[in-house]
Amino acid sequence: MTSDLATADSPVLAVARRAREAAAALAPLPRRAKDDALAAIADALVARSAEITAANAEDVARAREAGTAESVIDRLTLDDDRIAAIAADVRKVAGLPDPVGEVLRGYTLPNGLDVRQVRVPLGVVGIIYEARPNVTVDAAALCLKSGNAVLLRGSASAYRSNTALVAVLRDAVVSAGLPADAVQLVPGESRDSVRELMRARGLVDVLIPRGGASLIRTVVEGSTVPVIETGTGNCHVYVDAQTDLAMAVGILLNSKAQRVSVCNSAETLLVHQDVADAFLPLALAALAEAGVTVHGDEAVLKAAEGSPATVVPATEEDWEAEYLSYDLAAAVVPSLEAAVAHIRRWSSGHTEAIVTPSQAAARRFTQLVDSTTVAVNASTRFTDGGEFGFGAEIGISTQKLHARGPMGLPELTSTKYIVTGDGHVRGEAAQTVGGAGDAC
Repeated sequence: MTSDLATADSPVLAVARRAREAAAALAPLPRRAKDDALAAIADALVARSAEITAANAEDVARAREAGTAESVIDRLTLDDDRIAAIAADVRKVAGLPDPVGEVLRGYTLPNGLDVRQVRVPLGVVGIIYEARPNVTVDAAALCLKSGNAVLLRGSASAYRSNTALVAVLRDAVVSAGLPADAVQLVPGESRDSVRELMRARGLVDVLIPRGGASLIRTVVEGSTVPVIETGTGNCHVYVDAQTDLAMAVGILLNSKAQRVSVCNSAETLLVHQDVADAFLPLALAALAEAGVTVHGDEAVLKAAEGSPATVVPATEEDWEAEYLSYDLAAAVVPSLEAAVAHIRRWSSGHTEAIVTPSQAAARRFTQLVDSTTVAVNASTRFTDGGEFGFGAEIGISTQKLHARGPMGLPELTSTKYIVTGDGHVRGEAAQTVGGAGDAC
C-alpha cells in the first residue's frame, strides 16, 4: 500500500482502509460464523422490509419525475415480494459450501515437501453498479460468504434504497459478531467518489462493474485497481432447420419477453431459411401478443405481411443493440454457419441459444460459438447465478481471465500455496541467481 493512500484524508479512502481491516478479520473465520451472519441478514431484510420499501419509493418517485425509462425503473423497484426473494437468495448462499480453504490441488514432491494450492479470499472487493438495489444484498452476501469485505458504490438514482439496505446489513452482521465495516456504502453521489474508488490500488483488491456499456468501459479504462469486466447482453436465439416449432416459440418468448430489462434477455432472433416459412408466422404472432416490436431483415419483413406483428426494417445498429425493452432484431440465415458468423460479429459474448433436435447441430453450435454461455433447447434467461445454483451472483463476466460467465463464490477467491516441510532447504545448484529452476 502506498503511503499517500494510507494517510490521505478522504471519505472514500477512509472506508477503504476500514474495509481492509475488516477483510483481515473475515479471512480466517469458520463457515459457521459467516453463515450465522447471512442468516441474520435474511431475517433483518424481511423484518425491516417497510423501512427499505419506503426509502425505495422515494428513489422510484424521483426516477419517474426525471423521465427514467420503465425498464430502468423496473430494475430499481423493490417491494415486499422482491425483498423476500432477495432474503431467500441470501439463505441459499448460506447453504452453499464455503470456498475458502478448498484444496484445488495437493501433492508430495520426491523430496518430501507437501504442496497444496488452496482458495483464499480476494480481500476488499469494490462493486460499482447502476440502479439495481438487489445487487447491494447479493454482492454483500457473496462477499461475506467468501471471506471478503465489500465496498458498494451504487448509482445516485438508488442512493436512498442502498443507504437503507446497507444500514440493515451492517446491523445484522454486527448482531452476528462480525465487523460492521465488512459491508460499507462508498460515500458520495458524484462521479468523483467513483473515480477515487477506481484509483484506490493497494486498498481495494478488485473492482467489479455492473451496468451498461458506458459504465463498464469507464471502469475498465480508468481504473488502476484490477477489474473483473462484466458485459452487456446482446443475446441471440438461433432456430435451426427442422426444429420443434412449439418449443422454438416458447423458448423465444421466454428469452425475449419474460423480463426485458435484464442482460440475459434475447435481443436477436436468427432463423434458418429452411424453417422460416413455417416458424416466422407463429413467432411473429406470439411476439405481437407479447407487445414486442421486431426489427427485421427483408425476409422477416416479407413474412410479416398480413401479420398482426409490429415489424420495422432493421438497421446496422439493431444487430449490436442491447435493447433492454420490448424490441427484437430478427434475420433469416442460410445455414448454421451463417448464424454463427452473425453471432461472432455482433454478439457481446454473453449468451446464445440454439433450438434444434439435431445433436450434431447442437454440438457444432456449441463448439463454434465463443460466448460465456451456450444454451441448447433452453432459454437465454437461465444464464444467472441463482439459476445455476450459485445462490446469487456478483455479476456475469464476459472476459476470459480469472472468471467467465455468472460469478459465484469460487470466483470471489484467489489462491495461495502452502508448502510444508521438515527442515527442508534447497540445494546449492538450484540457488544460483538466474540459474536452472530460478523462479524470478
